[in-house]
Amino acid sequence: MRILVIGGTWFLGKAIVESALSRRWAVTTFNRGRSGADVPGVEAAHGDRTVHEDLVKLAQFGPWDAVIDTSSSELAPRDVLLSTTSLQDRAARWVHISTVSVYAGWPHEPLTEESPLLDCPANADESFGYTGEDGSPTKYGFQKAGGERAVAEVFGDAAVFLRPGVILGPGEYVGRLPWWLERAKRGGRILAPAPAEQRIQPVDVRDVADFALLQAAGSSSGGFNVAHPDGMSFGGFLDECLAATGGNGTPIWADPRVLSKGGVKQWTELPLWRTHAGVWAVDSQRAVEAGLRCRPIAETIRDTWRWWAADGRPVDHPRWADHGIAAEKEASILASL
Repeated sequence: MRILVIGGTWFLGKAIVESALSRRWAVTTFNRGRSGADVPGVEAAHGDRTVHEDLVKLAQFGPWDAVIDTSSSELAPRDVLLSTTSLQDRAARWVHISTVSVYAGWPHEPLTEESPLLDCPANADESFGYTGEDGSPTKYGFQKAGGERAVAEVFGDAAVFLRPGVILGPGEYVGRLPWWLERAKRGGRILAPAPAEQRIQPVDVRDVADFALLQAAGSSSGGFNVAHPDGMSFGGFLDECLAATGGNGTPIWADPRVLSKGGVKQWTELPLWRTHAGVWAVDSQRAVEAGLRCRPIAETIRDTWRWWAADGRPVDHPRWADHGIAAEKEASILASL
């Protein structure tokens, strides 16, 4: 197999590249060369995917059996369209890393691949879309839905869309799991979002990478929800964080109404906590039937702690500062319980 990975220097992109190289695939990567070092063993091409001339130069490195696009999260649909049209004659397939945010019902409703998508044109610019008053739908979701349409219009049945919810694991740049690990290590009374039995479905970055490669080499098309099919309770998640770090802590489970009254921001101040009915009700059966295999979440937690304790934060990213409740705010809410 000969593939092009757009991105390829950190977290999911890096995991895809490393897994592909371990299979002795030929890998070309394309990025701006700003966020991290190219993985040894790749054929590295540098440039800006929003610049036509850079894409013309990139096309000369082809052809490829497949493109895996890991770097479209901040792009307008029209920029994705530029990439697909520029490379359509140089690649047989396109595996696009998307998001569950493309669904119109996210996060209020349980999701399958048949759930309606947000409507966004393939040639939309970065101004298209809006974020609802309650935080959904999101402008981000509209933009990603438009990106999917841009790929579908060019690659048709040779297009695959992977729609993860939350990706965790070694190399995480957002800071969700590292924050919980650090909080567990600090110990004491730990503010936790009730109910403890709430099931969550984060998926390991290495498992997403392997599934992306499986789709690159396969013949499937369309969308796949990429979420852990078994999941884990929030209580089990915190227990594993405590076990991994050796923290001497006790979760104090607070009713969501108490957290809301205390001004705790869902999804960020207590990472992975969100009260909407559909946020952890993502059906991934189609992906499982197509070969998605997910390691136990406890393994992801342990491996992430080993990476974090050894290497620390991988890159500076603006989303990192959004995650985690301030110690003073946490203590104030705990004192009221």
